[in-house]
Amino acid sequence: MNDPSSEFRHIALGDVDSTNLECLRRAREGDPGGLWVTANRQVKGRARRGRGWVSEPGNLYSSLLLIDPADPAALASLPLVIAVAAHAAISRVLPPGAAKPTIKWPNDVLINGAKVSGILLEGERLADGRMAVVIGCGINVAHAPEGVIYPTTTLQAQGASVSAEELFARLYQSMGEGLAAWNRGRGISSIRQAWLENAEGLGKTITVNLPAESIVGTFRDIDQSGCLVLVDKDNRIKTIAAGDVFFGQSNSNAL
Repeated sequence: MNDPSSEFRHIALGDVDSTNLECLRRAREGDPGGLWVTANRQVKGRARRGRGWVSEPGNLYSSLLLIDPADPAALASLPLVIAVAAHAAISRVLPPGAAKPTIKWPNDVLINGAKVSGILLEGERLADGRMAVVIGCGINVAHAPEGVIYPTTTLQAQGASVSAEELFARLYQSMGEGLAAWNRGRGISSIRQAWLENAEGLGKTITVNLPAESIVGTFRDIDQSGCLVLVDKDNRIKTIAAGDVFFGQSNSNAL
């Protein structure tokens, strides 16, 4: 099994369809894991729920391939690790006096309420029985997507003088630290605490859009598996494993 705290390998590519797809191809070909793939540009970048992701040169497009990183039950908390690692990398490149980044459940990083990074986590059971997990992390360094339903920003707009390559070095370090602390799920308590310390909207009204309904309530907590804990208007506790969060009471179903 791949040790998440071991030294990673890194392959830098030019144009690819997506760094996640590249990692999955290499996993199917027998790669042992611990492999970072970065690209100058993605021609078929993807976001959650099959959405496209703008992938112009100048931003960071990266994916990390892990093989059997934890028991299946522990994998649910892996998005928290990724969010904390991305938050740490971004925090380290912002200039003094810049706005403090926050984490939007489950793993987006925001600055002044605008999205600066997104994460796509994918898994596949390989033919030889191994579990391939790919952590895709895109960070807006120089370009932000337009025409989307939520505000976006870039690190350059926030005053950071950093290249995609320099930012990747920070992410490489913080992801290694985060995975080592997570320790295949055994260290989730410390990761959860770091996530909560940087959470956006904790204790406030949020709307969570689900496939069949929207739930409005107070964002109370996240549990050990990374699920969002919400208290609705009838004081009922709802535990949500996946959904789109909007701050305040939103009528938007434009997912």
